[in-house]
Amino acid sequence: MEIIRVNNYEEMSEKGAELLVREVRNHPEIVLGLATGGTPEGTYKIFIEKAKAASLDLSHITTFNLDEYEGLTPEHPNSYHAYMKEHLFSPLQLKEAQIHLPKGNAADLEAEAERYEQLIQEHGSIDLQLLGIGENGHIGFNEPGTPLDSRTHIVELKESTRKANARYFERKSHVPKRGVTMGIASIMDSLRIVLLASGERKKQAMKTLLEGKISETFPASILKRHPYVTIIADEKALSDVSENELKKYDDPTRYVP
Repeated sequence: MEIIRVNNYEEMSEKGAELLVREVRNHPEIVLGLATGGTPEGTYKIFIEKAKAASLDLSHITTFNLDEYEGLTPEHPNSYHAYMKEHLFSPLQLKEAQIHLPKGNAADLEAEAERYEQLIQEHGSIDLQLLGIGENGHIGFNEPGTPLDSRTHIVELKESTRKANARYFERKSHVPKRGVTMGIASIMDSLRIVLLASGERKKQAMKTLLEGKISETFPASILKRHPYVTIIADEKALSDVSENELKKYDDPTRYVP
């Protein structure tokens, strides 16, 4: 596990975008796992700017998103389909065949979860999975208590998650209570994982991730078992982590159980 420490959200976004550009340039047929929410917005914005400035060929990349709300159509303004279209897909003019998200409005959501997992498997491993981290340690929509061997599945969203996401809706009551998400094992199959974290709201989560034990009560903790994780986090997000603990991660080849 490697930690790239930065000063603020803007620098985190810059580093994240640089990493994405480098990976796409080196691997033109890369399969990207993508996240939504406030944290990666800056990374996507700068990535778009850099990709256009460098005339980066994106015609052969494939994308898979982590999750989607139950019941929202792709056209719904609060769906993750709409988020990705606005913040990445449309500016980069990606084709529909390159883009994959679970269908939250599927008539049979269980069948949709199975279909999406199968689709991921058919494309082989996700080469680079971009993640944020929830205040309760969720990754994707995998809430505390999710089995560590889970595959794409339906999840009941915790009140803390719905509250955190309420800022994107007119009111909290409009936030769906369920979603479909890649499972923890699905995420862990990725060849490389990049976790972005910024701000004081994430400092307890980062402290638990880096100083705590692996447990289903804190899903992100499983990342300690992955051989190739890069964390890009700012000072505020890391402010509660002891310096001695951070030094353990200075060597990116070191495995920290």
